[in-house]
Amino acid sequence: MTTIETIVAILAVIGAIFVLIGSIAMLKLPDFYTRLHGPTKATTLGLGALVLMSVLFFNGVMEQLSLQQLLIALFLFISAPITAHMLIKVAMHQKIKAVAKTANTVLMNHKKSTEKVSVEQQAPKP
Repeated sequence: MTTIETIVAILAVIGAIFVLIGSIAMLKLPDFYTRLHGPTKATTLGLGALVLMSVLFFNGVMEQLSLQQLLIALFLFISAPITAHMLIKVAMHQKIKAVAKTANTVLMNHKKSTEKVSVEQQAPKP
């Protein structure tokens, strides 16, 4: 086994472990917000390791120039955090409840910054 094949094998194991941890997190965590956080972080790292493994394998072992994996990695690292952010924003607007021990009441009950402050809430001018 060459050095590149060893690195490919290590990256495959690391990627599989991260994907497994993300999948278990999605099953075991208590509410929507924490269920989304675990897979987004862990699975993105796991798939990143698997894509890097694929790049090393095809470019180093098979000696083929394959840039498709780099495009997949770019799309993955751009789209996963944006998708998670949008899902969290929708959940907050839909007022999906969080578990009491993970709920941040300041964030969950925030007022929109576009709402006007009433006259009683304004600070008196000296």
